[in-house]
Amino acid sequence: MFEKPPYTITEKAADLLAKIVEAATRLELGTKFKRDIRLHRENRVRTIHSSLAIEGNSLSLDEVTAVLQGKVVAGKQAEIKEVKNAYEAYDKIMTFDPYDINDFLTAHRLMTNGLVKESGRFRSGDVGVFDGDTVVHIGARPQFVPQLMQDLFAWARESQLHPVLKSAIMHYEIETIHPFEDGNGRMGRLWQTLLLAKWNPIFAWIPMESILYENRPQYYEAIEYAREKNDSGAFIEFTLSAILDTIALQVEHQVQHQVEHQVEITDTQHAILSSLENKSLSRKEIFAGIGMKGDSRSFKRIVEPLIDAGLVERTVPDKPRSSLQKYRLTDKGRALLAGSAL
Repeated sequence: MFEKPPYTITEKAADLLAKIVEAATRLELGTKFKRDIRLHRENRVRTIHSSLAIEGNSLSLDEVTAVLQGKVVAGKQAEIKEVKNAYEAYDKIMTFDPYDINDFLTAHRLMTNGLVKESGRFRSGDVGVFDGDTVVHIGARPQFVPQLMQDLFAWARESQLHPVLKSAIMHYEIETIHPFEDGNGRMGRLWQTLLLAKWNPIFAWIPMESILYENRPQYYEAIEYAREKNDSGAFIEFTLSAILDTIALQVEHQVQHQVEHQVEITDTQHAILSSLENKSLSRKEIFAGIGMKGDSRSFKRIVEPLIDAGLVERTVPDKPRSSLQKYRLTDKGRALLAGSAL
């Protein structure tokens, strides 16, 4: 029989869980976050930068971005390798089973390939966490690590605890057992993200690690306090608070983005945008398509606002009155049209 990890679900943790469920539902169903591919990519870069920066990687967010774009960056080769490895691990995150130790080891191999001797294997020696010259934590003895990890994964697989709570406990226990020669912090954060993403896929693109990085002292304090108490309750509270803050930031970003790009258009203007979806049309063709007389007054009242809003553009922009003038959708116009169709 496996041993259950020590934890307490406090009233605060229960309250945070309820708020996370509500906030995640709002982000998923009340915004366009799920379809914002560009933001997903940006958030993935933030995740990688923050998780590595917590461990001391000195590359800036811009430098991490450049590395992932294949550009040459003047930095330590080991740190550049860490970025590339982390990208590989996070890129495959949804292929992992959060309760499969073999997948856990595979993820570690991706994360540490070419950086540590025992990549993808539990460590064979003792390991400690240092603050300068002071030892602040000693991981479990190596001979006990495989069984401790088996017990942890068996508990997680069988537990009926909510995945959000379970993810925090798994994160803490990985940090405490310290199963690897190196990369334990990165794996703890990756595995928490995995558990969250298996509960709701939007978490694969939510950079919780950014909040942990911004609040590093409190992150370390929560871990240490939980170790002193031999109970991960304090760490659960801290991590859930970080998750909620991260979701709130994503919701805020979505609301702000939608307000900034909101354009009020009439049904007639929408029909014009639809007519321009796959082709360029002259003024006469535009109005013929919607069954209206295309005089100058109608053009100024209906079409010019679409041009001013950046939804429609002229094919001969330097000569507005050219006899060859036609009109076509901009990328912004296509995005608005696509959004209104969803």
